[in-house]
Amino acid sequence: MAVQPILRLPDERLKQISEPVAAFDSELRSRVAGLEETRLAGPAAVGIAAPQTGWFQRVVILDVSSKKGIAHHGHLVLVNPEIVHWEGYEIGREGCLSVPDYTGNVIRATRIRLLAQDLDGEPRELEMEGFEARAAQHEIDHLDGLLFVDRVVSRRTDLFRRKVYRAGGAGDDRQPT
Repeated sequence: MAVQPILRLPDERLKQISEPVAAFDSELRSRVAGLEETRLAGPAAVGIAAPQTGWFQRVVILDVSSKKGIAHHGHLVLVNPEIVHWEGYEIGREGCLSVPDYTGNVIRATRIRLLAQDLDGEPRELEMEGFEARAAQHEIDHLDGLLFVDRVVSRRTDLFRRKVYRAGGAGDDRQPT
């Protein structure tokens, strides 16, 4: 599968709730491979959710390993992820491939535990903290038809127009997910 176009706000399909994956087969693997190609083609994206490409199933790819000095689980393909516990909270700046012109301050849990399945349908339980937890929450929101702009603290004071959208260059303060 090739790189897929990213749905962008105000596309109403981004509000659609995704369906659980039931078939763990070669078609799922092929679609996940295309989703990964799309993530890698984006500007420094640490995550992508299937609905961002018009595929409305509960699949997320997450890899924050390029960020130095943070705890992480490496490259993750999370199928049917569900956050079952969260604690703490912190405001942090977020950006999104589907909202390329803005970043915003969003309150997220600082630690989460989630249940998911891998590409074979095997269950996984993961504990995440910090940036990895934030990125996972951001991507899982996409599965429920939510964007970070739906969660900004205040649209008047906490939504910021990007001056330049660069792929991780010097002075780039956003954290695309």
